[in-house]
Amino acid sequence: MSDQNLQLLAPAWPIPSVRPQLPLGRHLVTSGVITQAQLIQALQMQLRLNAPIGEILVAEGWAEPGDVLAALAMQNGIQVADLAEHPPGGDLCDLMPVEFWLGHGVIPWMRLGPLVLIATARPDQFEEVRTAMSETGLTLVPALASADQIDRAIARHFADPLARAAETRVEASQSCRDWHIASRLPGIAVVLLMASIAALVPVWGLTALFAAAVATLFLFVALRAAGAVAHLLSHSSLTAPRGQPALDASPRLPKVSVLVPLYKEREIASALIGRLSRLTYPKALLDVILVLEEKDEVTREALASADLPHWMRVIEVPDHNGLTTKPRAMNYALDFCRGEIIGVWDAEDAPMADQIEQVAARFAQVPEDVVCLQGILDYYNPRSSWRARCFTIEYCSWFRIILPGIARLGLVVPLGGTTLFFRREVLEELGGWDAHNVTEDADLGVRLCRAGYRTEMIDTVTYEEANFRAWPWVKQRSRWLKGFMVTYLVHMRAPLRLLRDLGLRRFLGVQAFFLGTLGQFLLAPMLWSFWLIVLGLPHPVAEVLPLQALTVCVGLFVAAEALNIAVGLAAVSSRQRRFLMPWVPTMMLYFPLGVLAAYKALWELAVKPYFWDKTQHGQAGEEQAPA
Repeated sequence: MSDQNLQLLAPAWPIPSVRPQLPLGRHLVTSGVITQAQLIQALQMQLRLNAPIGEILVAEGWAEPGDVLAALAMQNGIQVADLAEHPPGGDLCDLMPVEFWLGHGVIPWMRLGPLVLIATARPDQFEEVRTAMSETGLTLVPALASADQIDRAIARHFADPLARAAETRVEASQSCRDWHIASRLPGIAVVLLMASIAALVPVWGLTALFAAAVATLFLFVALRAAGAVAHLLSHSSLTAPRGQPALDASPRLPKVSVLVPLYKEREIASALIGRLSRLTYPKALLDVILVLEEKDEVTREALASADLPHWMRVIEVPDHNGLTTKPRAMNYALDFCRGEIIGVWDAEDAPMADQIEQVAARFAQVPEDVVCLQGILDYYNPRSSWRARCFTIEYCSWFRIILPGIARLGLVVPLGGTTLFFRREVLEELGGWDAHNVTEDADLGVRLCRAGYRTEMIDTVTYEEANFRAWPWVKQRSRWLKGFMVTYLVHMRAPLRLLRDLGLRRFLGVQAFFLGTLGQFLLAPMLWSFWLIVLGLPHPVAEVLPLQALTVCVGLFVAAEALNIAVGLAAVSSRQRRFLMPWVPTMMLYFPLGVLAAYKALWELAVKPYFWDKTQHGQAGEEQAPA
């Protein structure tokens, strides 16, 4: 045994003492790190916060992490392990699977003769580790290290298995990861066959396309109408009345981890930190994780100059197979979360200051089968351009009227990509997100419902940056539509099983949402051509369809536009959004660009289904967010 190792070993086990062990706070007061008044205040806070006293002191800015670590070492009579200076031995890490080290928040540091030093941030919980590893026959001794150092050591040693696991967490039958050319051939063959028939018999081919367009329009209108009526007829708010959240409903507040995936975000990094710093949830219970790709030098450089608070940390996702999608990054980071509630925000998000309080209070009130809370998404730059105004109207209509109604009807809720909060154990049970699906949010909404769980809307708003430039709008919308296509095809692999899992009503809701949305964009040119008939111009369909059918179509088209205008006006009727009302009738000019996005998505579905078309953020200044 080397002299260096003997020196490290000297204080490695608890030092017997005739005096009772002093509390951590008393050590910090005695050493002059904190005052007696600060200790008393921290102890009072601990009565309602599910957090160790050391984390509360650090979160309040009364102590530095190093001070708390030194006091813990003194309190427990164990040494501090510097895992950066002396990394853990690889053979020791293989004593137990990575899930064990992650679950207990420990890592084996070094072996000295019959002793194995285990680095832990919670020496008060070390007996659990010793009991769980009793069958190894080793003598385990605790050493103290910060939780961040332990996480980095685990990530460094298990990089490859963790990266592979992040790509395959979801059950294969409900994932699109096996989407290869052979699996796409039947669909391509059907499309080519239909195109050939349409070319040989153009009148009947066009009539079939027109009928499909009308059918998907009917599905789309029916779903929106049902959601709007369900919402508007309800006399209750989305959740409990706004105001001070009922945080005292549970004995102690939960720890909440929020994932913020970042990728090539040069402009947004510093603004994001400022926006999240407005949060009022106790910082000792807030665990905000900025998730970066290993090779993303752009974001790393942007964050290098930022002063991250103690409750915000960075996790880098190792490169593997060249896949750099948001769901894969979140799957990887999920293993390192410390909260019992897992949330998701986007890089450009500005959540309301009391959002986490609202989430914690609502989870304490809802039944156990409500495992996901979806917040409202809005935009903080609607005045940037006409397209930004229309984008804001669209989101207000969806998140304030239609989606709450769909949730009230008990249908499948296609989740938005941000302001989502989950019960952690259920999210892990479902395998997190499908790493290969570019609309992992909508897919997860379907899988939640298939497993018998529910999503509920919550009355808290997150403001985002409206993507108001034309081509970036097309790229973003094409990614969404491609993801809808993939999600629908994945879950319709076995339609009878889907019907059995969801029940008839939810099954029809899935058809209405996905077929209605996709059909309206892909078949929009057929609907536009219908107005040739109305104007008295020749159209092949007019030769086949009877006059009564054409009249019904006109009525459906008018009803669809009227519904869109009515929902849009209701959605922006609040005092803060009323200035958007004159722009609601122009929405019919906003969606045609989506046709280009739909055909771009269809092409990518065939040639590069996993390609993530990145939306660039930080292109608009933040306007005054509505109260």
